[in-house]
Amino acid sequence: MKIKDILSNKRFTLSFEVFPPKRDGNLEALFDTISVLIKFKPDFISVTYGAGGSNKDLALEIGSRVKNQLQQEVLAHLTCVGATASDIAEILSAFRKEHIENILALRGDPPAGTEKFKRTEGGFAYASELVAFINSEGSFSIGAAGYPQGHIEAMSLEADIINLKRKVDAGTDFLITQFFFDNDDFYKFLDKTAQAKITIPIIPGIIPILNYKQIKRMAQLNGHELPVRLNKYMESIAEHPAEVEKYGIDYATRQAQELLNYGVRGIHFYCMNRSAPVQQILSNLSLPR
Repeated sequence: MKIKDILSNKRFTLSFEVFPPKRDGNLEALFDTISVLIKFKPDFISVTYGAGGSNKDLALEIGSRVKNQLQQEVLAHLTCVGATASDIAEILSAFRKEHIENILALRGDPPAGTEKFKRTEGGFAYASELVAFINSEGSFSIGAAGYPQGHIEAMSLEADIINLKRKVDAGTDFLITQFFFDNDDFYKFLDKTAQAKITIPIIPGIIPILNYKQIKRMAQLNGHELPVRLNKYMESIAEHPAEVEKYGIDYATRQAQELLNYGVRGIHFYCMNRSAPVQQILSNLSLPR
């Protein structure tokens, strides 16, 4: 089922994101995690791949298995990095063969060792171009990314919203946000998208802080810092991993419950390929299922 149809028929959606293990990683361990996650009856599972297109084939294998063996809807990631239009067309054909009909269209981050994104000759420079191309190639439901604090390369949040509108106008059906830790950033983002006449569903992305240094680094790569009070407290317990994880789960639980009280259309959990923390969070939430 297409995610745009799920969103049109349901008041609330629950979804999870996983990623392929490293080349020599344990694929069965990932599916053990997925088998736990699907007990919560998610509306879809998002499968990403590495920077620069690494692990792309493995991501397709995982997506196919989730879709065709586990009977779960899959949101497959697709980026512009290192791909021509012809390459993208081949990938779309592979998705069709595996009955995958939902795509998260992203420009993508620069490959490792490079500072700026560079358009591949014969490829696309912007996610909006990728969205338009996917629409021209067949019937997919297309999601895109939203950035509550603005994309790292945007001159301002307002400028980023203008770019976001281009993605929406190109045929995006729904948005999933980058993770954030201050819900006020998300609420302001909703206000600005509404002002820009963006009316498609916007699903907030939540990531529990399970490893402080890792999450801080990820936030900095996106051009953002953790909220001052959260960062200060995490610094004080940084040498105690069990305390960091415990507080991170508690913080994500409170953040998610506040979003639910606000009336969000769904919640998308960046699981970091771990099921236990998400289990703990969900066990303490009142989901409007």
